[in-house]
Amino acid sequence: QVQLVESGGGLVQAGGSLRLSCAASGSIFNRNVMAWYRQAPGKQRELVARISTGGSTNYAVSVKGRFTISRDNAKNTVYLQMNYLKPEDTAVYYCNTWPDWGYSWGQGTQVTVSL
Repeated sequence: QVQLVESGGGLVQAGGSLRLSCAASGSIFNRNVMAWYRQAPGKQRELVARISTGGSTNYAVSVKGRFTISRDNAKNTVYLQMNYLKPEDTAVYYCNTWPDWGYSWGQGTQVTVSL
């Protein structure tokens, strides 16, 4: 069974940092582009960043230069280092494949950025 388990969220002041982790089943991790998405209250889920199996990355304009996505293929884990956080980064963060191939979403991890 495919599983995605996100962790690392929390409450942080604006300007602070957090590092998110996502442990994924090997069956999907090793052969897919992995991505971080987020969903703020009342908004649609949006793509934040993605990383290919070879390590090529792509970022949403709103996070470019502040967030860094990485992956550890040996651990089937994808990370999101978030620096210079802003209140508008407040959301539930999820990981999954890119594009969304229909794998079940995890519970996500809440990130709350206060002024």
